[in-house]
Amino acid sequence: MEWTAWFDAPEYEFARQVLQRGVAALFLVAFLSSHNQFPALLGERGLLPVPDFVARSGRLRRPTLFSWRYSDRLLRTVCRAGMAIAATLVLGLPQLGPPWVPMLAFLALWLLYMSIVNVGQTFYGFGWEMLLLEAGFIVAFLGSDQTPPPRTILILLAWLVFRLEFGAGMIKIRGGREWRDLTALYYHHETQPMPGPLSRQAHLLPKTWHRLEVLGNHFAQLVVPFFLFAPQPLASVAAGIIIFTQLWLVASGNFAWLNWMAILLAFAAVSDPVAHALVPAIPLDWHTAAAGNTADTGAAAAAAAAGSQAPVAWLVVVLVATVFLVVLSYRPIENLFSHYQLMNASFNRWQLGNTYGAFGSVTKQRIEIAVEGTLSAEPDETADWREYGFRGKPGDVRRIPRQWAPYHLRLDWLMWFLPLRTVHEEWFYAFLARLLEADRPTLRLLRHDPFDGARPRWVRARSYLYRFATRAEFRTTGQRWIRIPLHESIPPLSLPPED
Repeated sequence: MEWTAWFDAPEYEFARQVLQRGVAALFLVAFLSSHNQFPALLGERGLLPVPDFVARSGRLRRPTLFSWRYSDRLLRTVCRAGMAIAATLVLGLPQLGPPWVPMLAFLALWLLYMSIVNVGQTFYGFGWEMLLLEAGFIVAFLGSDQTPPPRTILILLAWLVFRLEFGAGMIKIRGGREWRDLTALYYHHETQPMPGPLSRQAHLLPKTWHRLEVLGNHFAQLVVPFFLFAPQPLASVAAGIIIFTQLWLVASGNFAWLNWMAILLAFAAVSDPVAHALVPAIPLDWHTAAAGNTADTGAAAAAAAAGSQAPVAWLVVVLVATVFLVVLSYRPIENLFSHYQLMNASFNRWQLGNTYGAFGSVTKQRIEIAVEGTLSAEPDETADWREYGFRGKPGDVRRIPRQWAPYHLRLDWLMWFLPLRTVHEEWFYAFLARLLEADRPTLRLLRHDPFDGARPRWVRARSYLYRFATRAEFRTTGQRWIRIPLHESIPPLSLPPED
């Protein structure tokens, strides 16, 4: 039937390659991050042990493999399986087969990673977790090299990046006054959760530039997303603007895979002719060349005119998935235009059809919690207090912040939230106890252990005000940060004496 040809989008083959391989690469990073950090944070002897969480929760409302049994060995097996599947997708191997093969591979990634997220508690309470899950589910229906990209799935991916960008824009307009008076970027680069190597340089740019940054952000998030659904080449131009603004965020901070996912999703609106015009090495007739089953472009056009080139069964699967995801879009649409807009919320147990948003308000001052320990018998000010070094969060005032994204340092991110909420978190007291035990898995999460594996007698937490050094201050002191002591957040703690 001729009308079925509309569902084929052979002019978006480059977009499909980027989306499938890129999303798979982010899954690989996510599983690697969990493999390296989950046991120490949430494992059998973690800060918030999963077995205790499952026991308290009874039957979990959200699906996870670990509702029946959890062990660190099983967790590592799940992570390794996820990394292996993701690696094959990055290489494009499942895409060489029929469309069912990459579909099953992506659905496996979705289910395996959802099992981790659903028991991850506060360490997995980030918007980009559900974003990765939703993107992985939708990308599962992009098909393989044997079929043209399905147009409805590309539209759903554009709709996902629309929700991501427009939702973030609306959160800002409804949020802190600093977004409306264009002063938000006076503070953001300095107070963001985990600065990158260029964050200080970005912060020291003129205030006029920062006001232009905010205006550009509002344009990119509140106006540009609507053009993702416009005819070409307008849709590709809109995608290009989103990609450019997200690359600036990548360069100036560390937001795990949030920005990289936005970049990948934007490619859903980039057509092959536009991509070829910008980079001639990208084939213009990618799908025809990849299929290899049609003798010439004329024959391909004739086949398309006769109807969809995809198998009927696959077309049915794609349409069912499309209808399912469209139905789930009702709540996110309602939320976007609500005065009580939710940020990073899921409306169902499968974490599909979510709502997104970030930084509705900007912190004006940076408060850091420093963790110190001592071997001294008495924990007074004459004791030799030594500070633990974290991998990503600011500590050493001379150290250049590192670029970690898209890798996610979960402990460092949670440390940023402590002064915004309360230092009296269950996981933080458990963390201090592990330091007193010199627990090796916990110490491996840190950059520097001042006691080289020995047990401190006491640990404490202190608050500091941090700000970026000016250029003059840096020339004088060599410090990239200026920090001012505030108060003792948690007084010295020690382990109870052994019997």
